[in-house]
Amino acid sequence: MKNFLPQNLIALANRCKEPLYLVGGSVRDFLRGRMITARTDFDLSSPMEEDALLSAAEECGFLVKSVYRNTGTVKLQDPQGVGYEFTRFRSDKYVRGVHSPSEIVFTEDIATDARRRDFCANAVYYEIKKGEFADPLGGIADIHHKILRTVAPASKVFGEDGLRLMRLARIAAQTGFSPDEECLAGAKEHCALIRDIVPERVFSELMLLLHADEKEGDVYRGLCILRDTGVLKEILPELALGEGMLQRPQFHDHDVLEHSLRCAMYAPSEVRLAALLHDVGKPFCLLRDGNYHAHAEEGERIARDILVRFKAPKRVTEEVCALVRLHMRDYNLEMREGKLRREFVENYPLLPKLFLIKQADYSACKDDLSEAPVLKKWRALLEKMKGEGVPFTLSELAVKGDDLLAVGVPPQEVGNTLKELLLFCAEDGRRNTRVTLLKRAKPS
Repeated sequence: MKNFLPQNLIALANRCKEPLYLVGGSVRDFLRGRMITARTDFDLSSPMEEDALLSAAEECGFLVKSVYRNTGTVKLQDPQGVGYEFTRFRSDKYVRGVHSPSEIVFTEDIATDARRRDFCANAVYYEIKKGEFADPLGGIADIHHKILRTVAPASKVFGEDGLRLMRLARIAAQTGFSPDEECLAGAKEHCALIRDIVPERVFSELMLLLHADEKEGDVYRGLCILRDTGVLKEILPELALGEGMLQRPQFHDHDVLEHSLRCAMYAPSEVRLAALLHDVGKPFCLLRDGNYHAHAEEGERIARDILVRFKAPKRVTEEVCALVRLHMRDYNLEMREGKLRREFVENYPLLPKLFLIKQADYSACKDDLSEAPVLKKWRALLEKMKGEGVPFTLSELAVKGDDLLAVGVPPQEVGNTLKELLLFCAEDGRRNTRVTLLKRAKPS
């Protein structure tokens, strides 16, 4: 493993008077055959005090980003910009369900430090200077057998920290590991403790899960663990309502929730959150109306409520909500060409991601990976429009704002007039000429 570590880290370990260990995901992933890169999370641990580490780090040219003496934590950055987080060996005590420890006791015992972690697979240590692994809890065997086993009785581990419920699903998604029976039972027993975790932390873990891309099926594995442990009902109750809600068998092999999980599985990572939430309006509509009509419109509203609750970034919220609203467009292939043309122009920046959502939605209906029929129609029309020279953005219009002012368009109407001209050209690209557009825009 030493051959793949940053030279700055090796120099730091050699400078330290006490052993410096790598621990956690970097060690676990190396032992399961994954390459160490500059993007690897480097978690360091040692019995040494913070000041001893700080002295060695400064001598090696590291930048000290922050120091938290109450937890024995130091965040560092090496001269190449690689980040590291050091935590002194310790044991933690928790108030049930509260994420932060209520009491911390520092120790020199590596096994004691290992028992404060979550899963044995994450409690394997690598002493950098000696180039040796330390495995106080049998985590190496778990890694080889692809098992997630808690470092202490599962009821205790999950009862201490509700965020571990999300970490279980996320690590399973990232690694392909499966929780053992006790681990799964402990998560089910304490699923309600996720309510004690701030929404931003839950959202962050969910997004990490949704970007677990190593191989097909990993994202689905993690989402199923959230469902099976009851955590999904706690964090996304609107989505979880879809479990057992049947859909028309000629179009769907799965209930609403299973379809949503599979849609996320089939979707590329950049649209996976929207894929997960695309049908979130269906349970609401069925319970209110007895059918799924208008679920896209209601889904936009519900998705917005969810993302506001999670305190998701505004850009993410707006994009996901737009994709949820638009995902049913032309589902029956009956939308008129003129209307489709205008919608393509109106939503042009979103079209690539809307294509991805519609394909994932189609694939999730009957696990069919062939091209969605609607996309064949849409691609043909887009090519036709591009062949005509249809402008899709204001910058492609043959006139600008100053041109409209010159023919008498009031300044307060210039923006709306440009948008109207863009839609006018959507119907026929040959209209995008200066003469034609100024004639149309000129006030009568």
